[in-house]
Amino acid sequence: MKTQFSRKLERTKYKSTVLVLRSGFSGELANIWNLNGPMDFEEFRTRGKEMVDFMADYLKSVEERPVYPAVQPGYLRPLIPDSAPQDPDSYEELMKDVERVIMPGITHWQSPHFHAYFPAVVSFPALLGDMLSGAFGCIGFNWAASPACTELETVMLDWLSKMLNLPEEFLAGTGSEGGGVIQGTASESTLVALLAARRKMVIHIQANNPNVEESMIMSKLVAYTSDQSHSSVERAGLIGGIKMRKLVPDEKFSLRGETLKQALEEDKALGLIPFFVCATLGTTSSCSFDNIMELGPICNSENIWMHIDAAYAGSSFICPEFRPLLNGVEFSNSFNFNPHKWLLVNFDCSAMWVKKRSELIGAFKMDPLYLKHDHQDSGLITDYRHWQIPLGRRFRSLKMWFVFRLYGVKGLQEHIRKQVDLAHEFESLVHQDERFEIIGDVVLGLVCFRIKGTNELNEKLLKRINDARKIHIVPCQLRDKFVLRFVICGRTSESKHVQYAWKIINEAARNLHVGPQ
Repeated sequence: MKTQFSRKLERTKYKSTVLVLRSGFSGELANIWNLNGPMDFEEFRTRGKEMVDFMADYLKSVEERPVYPAVQPGYLRPLIPDSAPQDPDSYEELMKDVERVIMPGITHWQSPHFHAYFPAVVSFPALLGDMLSGAFGCIGFNWAASPACTELETVMLDWLSKMLNLPEEFLAGTGSEGGGVIQGTASESTLVALLAARRKMVIHIQANNPNVEESMIMSKLVAYTSDQSHSSVERAGLIGGIKMRKLVPDEKFSLRGETLKQALEEDKALGLIPFFVCATLGTTSSCSFDNIMELGPICNSENIWMHIDAAYAGSSFICPEFRPLLNGVEFSNSFNFNPHKWLLVNFDCSAMWVKKRSELIGAFKMDPLYLKHDHQDSGLITDYRHWQIPLGRRFRSLKMWFVFRLYGVKGLQEHIRKQVDLAHEFESLVHQDERFEIIGDVVLGLVCFRIKGTNELNEKLLKRINDARKIHIVPCQLRDKFVLRFVICGRTSESKHVQYAWKIINEAARNLHVGPQ
């Protein structure tokens, strides 16, 4: 006799699990809804292999798709029901909808024709590591929640620190007071550093002036950054309730020591309290580098926290020829870059180091009873919940481990060098065409260029390029100039893709009647 459960399974065409029910069916065997959900272990094996095939096929053929979607805002809602299904859909129908509903709205960041923003490169080892992390399902807020999750992260940040040749003060395994942590983004790292610096300064002032209220100190704090810094730096000041003063860089878009020194003198004369500087190595607009060899000593002498944001450029510092760009990091209190941009570790993975972890922990530590464990005061472990804004955290170091072991340092260096060479190839093409000009220095994988003409003409050129949907780039504003940014992004980028992109740019320029080439 069929039960209500087995009839439902027949209607939905899903596999059932035969269980002995000890309640309600007293010993009889019944087909009921699989307690694992819509898939049992064997179907998961099958679907998982199919998904890997789908992912591999997508990444292998991604350059054949238009790199930028042609959809309009709101395209997706009419393509799916207004509410979730009451009964399960089939997996086959779901995957059909991935192509029908999702793919038309995907900007293909992994395409070698994607040259916008900065890289967000994925690699097969990282994807496999992320899959395993998802299966483990760790929420690693403290050591006890999953010891491997915490300890592998500590070691991976030390590995990466050694690859970058950071000062030993930033390593956790050398007996120093510092260490590394994986944040979600560089934006989070900047905010965490600013909040830690704010707390440090408040404590310092109150130690000497116990009667001064925190609110009074907070109202006088001021932070500094270049006007070329990422917008997230200014946002950190907004969230932290801090005045953020944006300083004008030099002709190479580099913030210099004299500019900072003058700003400090002006603000101290007004009774303000300088406490934080965010220096950028590899700005978003032009990949310019603030002069941390000048900024650092000033910050140290003035008891100002210096944070270095190297979100994009930081990956290149594993190559000895690019490591001098990081000279001056020894003066900083904290340093951050994003392996998820250029180091073949997929999003999200933002590496941050501090010289004194106690200054970070002091700003964020909360210790409710339900999060305490036997080893937390042993001095032998790290509880990363005290190093970040959220409580929960994923097992992100696992994908780093996979990438570092399966590529090796030499493989990662080769990837960086190849992409820098491709950027210089594009730079050479621009230089050979008298209609165009390069703006700023080409140091890594970004080339800033424009037609010699008005901003309006360059805006029209950008629109023509992107409307064709064959390559994708974005602009920036450098001084009073509208500039086009060309970045080598895709892991599979080759010379042929650079040549193809230049062909598309030339066609767009000719269509604007900007001289033949």
